[in-house]
Amino acid sequence: MNEQESSEKKPKVFDACPHCGRALSPWEKVLLGVDRALMCKHCWYRIILSINNDDKSFEPSKNKE
Repeated sequence: MNEQESSEKKPKVFDACPHCGRALSPWEKVLLGVDRALMCKHCWYRIILSINNDDKSFEPSKNKE
């Protein structure tokens, strides 16, 4: 397996909350990568990652708040 194949299979993990921009801690990044869901401690925005079966990439879902 080369580097390109391993990076394609690795899910995208956010560095900051997509709503308020607060940086996520390393532990929060791990939780988001494993559970695919996290609540921002700053703005209480629910970050939920969904898997698109077509291209196998992670995308943030649209929260209705």
